[in-house]
Amino acid sequence: MAFWRRRTYIEEERHVKANAREYNDKFSYADNHIKTSKYNIFTFLPINLFEQFQRIANGYFLVLLILQLIPAISSLSWFTTIVPLVMVLVITAVKDAADDYFRHKSDRQVNNRQSQVLITGSLQNEKWMNIRVGDIIKLENNQFVAADILLLCSSEPYGLCYIETAELDGETNLKVRQALTVTSDLGDVTKLTDFGGEVVCEPPNNKLDKFTGTLYWRDNKYALNNDKMLLRGCVLRNTAWCFGMVIFAGLQTKLMQNCGRTQFKRTSIDKLMNTLVLWIFAFLICMGVILAVGNTIWENQIGRNFQVFLPWEEFHSSAVFSGFLTFWSYVIILNTVVPISLYVSVEVLRLGHSFFINWDGKMYHSQMNTAAEARTTTLNEELGQVEFIFSDKTGTLTQNIMVFNKCSINGKTYGDIYDEFDQKVDITDKTACVDFSFNPLYDRSFKFYDSSLVEAIKLEEPAVQEFFRLLALCHTVMPEEKSEGHLVYQAQSPDEGALVTAARNFGFVFRARTPETITLCEMGRAVTYQLLAILDFNNVRKRMSVIVRDSQGQIKLYCKGADTIIFDRLDSSCENLMYTTTEQLNEFAGEGLRTLALAYKDLDEDYFDMWMKKLLFASTVIDNREDQLAVLYEEIEQDLKLLGATAIEDKLQEGVPETIARLSLADIKIWVLTGDKLETAMNIGYSCNILRDDMNEVFVISGLTLTEVQQQLRSAKELILGLSRVSGGGDAEKSEMFADDFVFEESIIAEYALVITGYSLAHALEPQLELMLLDVACLCKTVICCRVTPMQKAQVVEMVKRHKRVVTLAIGDGANDVSMIKSAHIGVGISGQEGMQAVLASDYSFAQFRYLQRLLLVHGRWSYFRMCNFLCYFFYKNFAFTLVHFWYGFFCGFSAQAVYDQWFITLFNIVYTSLPVLAVGLFDQDVSDQTSLRYPSLYKHGQQNLLFNKRQFFLCTLQGAATSFLLFFIPYGAFSFTLKEDGAHTSDQQVFAVTIATSLVIVVSVQIGLDTHYWTALNLLFIWGSLSMYFAALFALQSDGIFAIFQSNFPFIGAARNCLTQASVWLVILLTTVVCVAPGVVISFLRVDLFPTLTDKIRCLQQARKKQGPQEQSLRRVRRTSSRRSAYAFSHQQGYGELITSGKNMKEPNAAARSPERPRSSTWVENMMKRKNEVACISDESTEAPDSKDTAHRLRLDSA
Repeated sequence: MAFWRRRTYIEEERHVKANAREYNDKFSYADNHIKTSKYNIFTFLPINLFEQFQRIANGYFLVLLILQLIPAISSLSWFTTIVPLVMVLVITAVKDAADDYFRHKSDRQVNNRQSQVLITGSLQNEKWMNIRVGDIIKLENNQFVAADILLLCSSEPYGLCYIETAELDGETNLKVRQALTVTSDLGDVTKLTDFGGEVVCEPPNNKLDKFTGTLYWRDNKYALNNDKMLLRGCVLRNTAWCFGMVIFAGLQTKLMQNCGRTQFKRTSIDKLMNTLVLWIFAFLICMGVILAVGNTIWENQIGRNFQVFLPWEEFHSSAVFSGFLTFWSYVIILNTVVPISLYVSVEVLRLGHSFFINWDGKMYHSQMNTAAEARTTTLNEELGQVEFIFSDKTGTLTQNIMVFNKCSINGKTYGDIYDEFDQKVDITDKTACVDFSFNPLYDRSFKFYDSSLVEAIKLEEPAVQEFFRLLALCHTVMPEEKSEGHLVYQAQSPDEGALVTAARNFGFVFRARTPETITLCEMGRAVTYQLLAILDFNNVRKRMSVIVRDSQGQIKLYCKGADTIIFDRLDSSCENLMYTTTEQLNEFAGEGLRTLALAYKDLDEDYFDMWMKKLLFASTVIDNREDQLAVLYEEIEQDLKLLGATAIEDKLQEGVPETIARLSLADIKIWVLTGDKLETAMNIGYSCNILRDDMNEVFVISGLTLTEVQQQLRSAKELILGLSRVSGGGDAEKSEMFADDFVFEESIIAEYALVITGYSLAHALEPQLELMLLDVACLCKTVICCRVTPMQKAQVVEMVKRHKRVVTLAIGDGANDVSMIKSAHIGVGISGQEGMQAVLASDYSFAQFRYLQRLLLVHGRWSYFRMCNFLCYFFYKNFAFTLVHFWYGFFCGFSAQAVYDQWFITLFNIVYTSLPVLAVGLFDQDVSDQTSLRYPSLYKHGQQNLLFNKRQFFLCTLQGAATSFLLFFIPYGAFSFTLKEDGAHTSDQQVFAVTIATSLVIVVSVQIGLDTHYWTALNLLFIWGSLSMYFAALFALQSDGIFAIFQSNFPFIGAARNCLTQASVWLVILLTTVVCVAPGVVISFLRVDLFPTLTDKIRCLQQARKKQGPQEQSLRRVRRTSSRRSAYAFSHQQGYGELITSGKNMKEPNAAARSPERPRSSTWVENMMKRKNEVACISDESTEAPDSKDTAHRLRLDSA
């Protein structure tokens, strides 16, 4: 095989042997070097030029440059084209190089991080880039994970460790990982050096939540799953150290597999410009052909009579050949219909618009010291045309923070505050919080405003005390007391932490736990409860319970869960209280709060013993164990006594509902793509008001097979369209049957929502169902996709891009959003504490979701408006400027002679008219930013592409052609009959040229003044300055002095002085200006008066309100009224009760020196049976020793 030919190898499964680099090198696995940049020093020039010449105009100007180098056909100097072309290419290349430099800098920073690698029996510091598959590396607390590694052992008992996955999924709460039991004792370098296990696992993929593999070691094999893996991008937390074996490295890690390729993004206006340039080139060819034919005819009939005076060149063989040369000459002369300066100006405008985004103080987040950042300068006008937004949930819409807001205890509601007239008062930042100073262990970050609940606690009301006692006992939270009284709770879900923190502040402080006890500090008094059982949470039960024995020996069951579940298990004596609590729960749910019902039960000793024996038997059976345990849980959780309910607020990011409301009014569809479970996603939907109870229907697609999904989608579509025309035909027939249903999208008045799970989405994205999914989704007001993988997020975006001609925007904050961000036309990253992967891959970034409304409705709309006006005006003035040559051709023998002085042609776009149009493109605004936010429907013009399209291009070029016609024929007709004061004719070519040039500059300056909506000092300065510059340059370039120095280059000697000193010339200029401008003024006035657009109406309203000053009108959050309630809405997982009662997560004294011969822990059921007769009546004094012991045994646990 030739050395340059690389063998392609498709990896079906991976074999990795520990501490065996030579063995692993046989498979050519990727090293740990990462690359997110697009170019290197060798590929930059060819790739960048290739990308730039995808813009057809650049190729067009390159062809013109080549033509201008041919003396026989060129009447213009070659430098008039090459200088602007090189400027455009260089400016764009420098900008692209700067962007890629920062990518290289970021790559180097990551690749050069240090990590400890086990090499030849000792730990050595190595750069990340040098880590190889199969290496064993050591991580220490708060270090980033260098690669995807298999956890072997850690400083924690049983090989547990805790990681933060903010870079992967945007979640800041900790997650637990556990090593295999057989490797958990390999904490010594010598043992790790001798470790020779081999891992056989799946090939590299982008599934962040799945891993399948097997460890072969010592003639045994052990199953591996995702709970044994630490992925690159995670941070080790609350764990002194751990060792791991590298499985995937570099670009093959799951983090990098989700990053996707960096795509070259272009705006829809760029794509339209490519089409328009082709049209203009075709128009240019047509004009060239007409003039070439005219030259051939003129030479045949008239020109040959002038050969004595104007002889043909030697290579002119005939009139036809003369026409052929004339064609190319006119192609060069008329090329200014699309001047290269247009693209220079476009790049300058985009750069300016990007700076405006960066400088916007209203998008600056002071708490994080983070400003908005335009990370690209090529997509600004695209921000004004977005129709679909794809948003992540956690960290993007929400803060992933739960706050105890209200509660109901024994039928009484707490949490609202009232004034002296018994009227409810809104809680603001200035509202005084409850004083918890009576409790030395209170959490200072906790805020509550209703002091009556504290009073009830101080009065020792039994129901209130039992309520908070339940919250302090019934959970799986782990405490960490870093110093005396400084408690930190690590909860497996945010709502667990919020409830335990609330109990802590109201005097029931959760201090410590062991596998057998829970220690509280109740109103300053230490009390230890014996933990008898934990009936764990799962998605079917939707509740959890604990069974404890108090210091008096009384056994109690405390239960919390979904209210519908709890209410079905209440004692009949609680019926009235249940109805009262139900009404209060409806009020809580109407405010978008998450609710849980709380209940308890006193248990008889004999009954409990019998139940425990049944439980022990059920826990040892092999068949249907889970079902038998569920029956026993159901048996004991009956006849409960209702205590009340909690109402927790999932802290949305500030301004999220208002932002979504405004964007919806702008006809922007918002799809939420999240990895969270169905209930969580729907609850956030209701909180954000993208789901509402007044919607006609919320369709939930949860089928597990393709057929089920197809049927559910078909049923949803039938219901929306009110049709029953889907029969048992083939899929192709059904698709054709529904092909015309897109017309219904605009006419559907009812509001629907679609919620689809990840399993169903996988089937729905199949080719045969893809169009049906898109049809149903587009007919719905809201779409929520839950439990989706990062790749599915990207597939949904690609589906919409592929089948709908719309601009898409994706916004997220974690590495799991990178594929989606790169797939969308515009990618937005939320920068903050959740990691920077999304920001690094994004086109725009800021700190809060609420800034998206300003980015789109203000900056996006303004950028689109300014760019469209700029393009319309630019084409208008250049057609007016260029087509004068066309009309002149009929009067100069089609000789390709230029009308204007060559210096005027060179300077017209660069100097005389560049600054006014740039001022309009940078500063113009039809309405203010407050008005843009107040009236979101103004945004629809961009979505419908109304301001610049093929029709608008045709109209502005038609206006330019008409202006050129008037610019030529009015002076031509006037000079035919005009004499100087001395009786001589004024109609020499140079005077004619100066008159047309002066009229042109004045006409286009007046026109841009009329087209300006928002005047600034710079607009006035640029317009008057450009006119002054024109006249100064005109007199200077046509002066005697410069002619004396450069005689051949400045032939128009004295033309301006002789021409512009005559009153008749100024009258011609005035007449030309009025005739050119007046029709446009009349048409604009009639249009605004007779057919006003929404913008016209709002501008009139804005002018009427101008005297009152700016008025900020914000959308108020709409509180929903609903009976829909939820519990455990967040990532509460099953299995942590078993982990706690087994003692595996309890820190042992001197854990680093624990014996490798440690016996395997028994289950909590077995532990309970061993101690079933040990009745603990623990007094206040006797709790001191266990308390201190528990402090030594304490461990951090957080696995949300």
